[in-house]
Amino acid sequence: MNESILLKFENLHNTRDLGGMVTKDNKNIKKGKLFRSGHLFEASENDLKKLSDCVDVIVDFRTDKEKDEKPDPVIGQIDYHHLPIIESLTAGVTREKDADEKAMEMLMMEPEKAKAYMCNTYIGFVGGDFPLAQYEKFVRLLLEDRDKGVLWHCTAGKDRAGFASVIVEEILGVERDVIKEDYLKTNVYLKEDIKVLVNMLQNMTGVKSEKSEEALKYLFGAEPDYLDTLYKEIDDRFGSFENFITFGLHISKEEQEELRVKYLE
Repeated sequence: MNESILLKFENLHNTRDLGGMVTKDNKNIKKGKLFRSGHLFEASENDLKKLSDCVDVIVDFRTDKEKDEKPDPVIGQIDYHHLPIIESLTAGVTREKDADEKAMEMLMMEPEKAKAYMCNTYIGFVGGDFPLAQYEKFVRLLLEDRDKGVLWHCTAGKDRAGFASVIVEEILGVERDVIKEDYLKTNVYLKEDIKVLVNMLQNMTGVKSEKSEEALKYLFGAEPDYLDTLYKEIDDRFGSFENFITFGLHISKEEQEELRVKYLE
């Protein structure tokens, strides 16, 4: 077992347990403690019951506008934290109506520009004090003791939540090729959702072509180049991912070891 576990929900198609992923020193991430997901707005009653059984903390990385348009359901005693990673509309990443309309105008006929746009968006995750402070707060939540698990999500669960997962997996010592492979699983788990999005936006704009389909898949899918760009930016800025955790997120070596003790077996 060397990938996160897709959990069976009725309406949540990209919710996974990092438990079971194997680290470089052959330890396993504990099951039932670390969950990644897309937005929870469409969760059914059964989904909400299952979530309340699994987690006692939810971290929402979406913008204020995304959150207001599709608010997370209130679930029992679960502790909710809103930590927006980006402060403005970002085509392909945030899913407010305004952002998607602008994306269509700019990028639908130019797939390579769409891909470059997404690469630049990923650079933005480590390109300023605001996103770094938010990711630091997220990691510090993982240091707290609790009975159940922590679930973090954005809208699709691939970009902002995807990078949060990368941070956790890097700290815990998962091999990088395994991290990348798991990141790309979003394309499998959200295949039908992406297809629906592409069709909807092509119909909305009246632009139907191979180019527009390719561009939209770049905007709504996960690409190896996105993570590669992010890793390169981190190396350029901090020298290594380890330095990024220590000096970018201000998580000390002792705290990193505490996380490994807490979440590995």
